[in-house]
Amino acid sequence: MHAEEKFTYETWPAEPEKSTLEAKNKFLGFWFFLGGETVLFASLFATYIALKDKVPNPSQHLAKDLFELPLTFVATMLLLTSSLTSVYAMYHMKNYAFKKMMLWLGITALLGAGFLGLEVYEFNHYVHLGHTFTSSAFGSAFYTLVGFHGGHVAFGLLWCLTLMIRNSKRGLNLYNAPKFYLFSLYWHFIDVVWVFIFTVVYLMGMVG
Repeated sequence: MHAEEKFTYETWPAEPEKSTLEAKNKFLGFWFFLGGETVLFASLFATYIALKDKVPNPSQHLAKDLFELPLTFVATMLLLTSSLTSVYAMYHMKNYAFKKMMLWLGITALLGAGFLGLEVYEFNHYVHLGHTFTSSAFGSAFYTLVGFHGGHVAFGLLWCLTLMIRNSKRGLNLYNAPKFYLFSLYWHFIDVVWVFIFTVVYLMGMVG
């Protein structure tokens, strides 16, 4: 079948994201990409753990005095919920329900934007407390790890919105279905990374 061929619910393949050779090649390249990202984040986690609470002045804020768990918990719920809504979007993609897929992708983007907004607020709050990127090794490690993840969320939002805008009038086909699905996988990846950040940085930071 040609990627641009018109489909119906009955003729739409069960796995549209893997129905062409091009799609399978995209999946292969994507897994290599995620492998590299995993190694990179693992390095950032190791660096953060080694430099946690390493401050030059005893009067500077440590993790247990700095972090506000309720705010971070709300941000976490927003991001984890967005992972669920992206699952709903892919469910409708597999059932050839383009408008419903776009609706759930839009909700995913809104939740992701909410997460980023809270992170920007959090960073601004910490800066006003004197916890900056250059204030200590702890600050550098914290902003590098959490900020790098935030950059990935921002990239994911741009990816999602670009797909939605470019394909708003095209509908679903075997050319763009893999693109939507790979975005969903990427979004799940950054959600999983955030679970580790929430645990290692915030929860472990609160207990000292």
